[in-house]
Amino acid sequence: MWRLVKWLLVGFGGILVVAQFVPYGRDHANPPVLAEPAWDDPVARELAVRACFDCHSNQTNWPWYSNVAPMSWLIQRDIDEGREELNWSEWGPGSEGDESAETVLEGSMPPNSYALLHSEARLTDQEIDSLVAGLQATFGSEEHEGESGDDD
Repeated sequence: MWRLVKWLLVGFGGILVVAQFVPYGRDHANPPVLAEPAWDDPVARELAVRACFDCHSNQTNWPWYSNVAPMSWLIQRDIDEGREELNWSEWGPGSEGDESAETVLEGSMPPNSYALLHSEARLTDQEIDSLVAGLQATFGSEEHEGESGDDD
């Protein structure tokens, strides 16, 4: 039994060593900041920087473990998907920020897996309220989208 456990551990260790040679997940490029939204509330921007910018901007802080596979692969995937969904460093016409307040209110952002490793991303209830209010003031809210004020 111990012999099997020993070989499994050696095999697992070997796989981890080989995984370090896969280049994906270690291109820690932070593209230039092209444009940022005109934040209505500087406190909301500060909270967004703490809790959101690592995945939703070109200003990612890359932790040491982002250089170690397979964590590097997961982190790179999350950042690629986050920047594709909403990137506050490439703001322009057609950028959609109106859903951001809703995702924060629902508790789906920041993800628990991120907040677990980044204590600065764990927002208090008061900070969440401030962030949501600032996001709604800056981007509007999805529920008001399409309202024109006309009752035709």
